[in-house]
Formats: sequence, C-alpha cells, structure tokens
Amino acid sequence: VQLQASGGGLVQAGGSLRLSCAASGRTFSNYVMGWFRQAPGKEREFVASISESGGTTYYADSVKGRFTISRDNARDTVYLQMNSLVPEDTAVYYCGASVMAVLTTTPGGYDYWGQGTQVTVSS
Repeated sequence: VQLQASGGGLVQAGGSLRLSCAASGRTFSNYVMGWFRQAPGKEREFVASISESGGTTYYADSVKGRFTISRDNARDTVYLQMNSLVPEDTAVYYCGASVMAVLTTTPGGYDYWGQGTQVTVSS
C-alpha cells in the first residue's frame, strides 16, 4: 500500500492542524493505521493508532486529550486532528500501515510508511 501524508505547516502554540494520510494500492480497511513523529536528533515516536474499522483508538500520553485519530475507509484516508498544539509537538509526522491485528505502538510493527509532513509549532 502507498501512503501520502499531507496537512502539515507552521502554527502558533495553542493552534490546530489536521493531518491526512491517503492510501492507495491495496484494501485500506485491512490495515491498522498509526501516526508517528520524529523530531531532529530523536527517534521516531508513537502518537496514535486506530483499528481497521475505526472502533478502537490508542494514544501516547503526551497527546491524549489534544489529538484525535480517525479514518474514513470509504475515502481510504486516516486523519490526525491536532488541537492545543505546543512547541514540543514540532516534528515530522509519519503515517504507517500495519498488517497486525493489534494496535502496535512501535515503528517496527508497521509495514508501510508515508513520506512525512512537517509540523512546526511556534511559541
């Protein structure tokens, strides 16, 4: 499956952004989807994941209550709504697709990756 992430940009602290990740090539609804982020000099870290149907979600503690992951299987797209952004959220955000039937939080559990979209939060 091919993944294309978009929606990043520059936003002030307290602002919001909505990231999208469009999939193509295979049956989107067969995959658990996740969002990860990577800041300069740091490892890629888990942000959120969502089950194949969208009925189950899981979040990193650092974003819980501020970010919402969702998916539209009819549009083959997963979203990440980010509210109350803080400078520590600055990173390149990646979407991933996993064939595992569990909401894995490690990058190694994902089989396909998008190209990443930059999110910069200014103070």
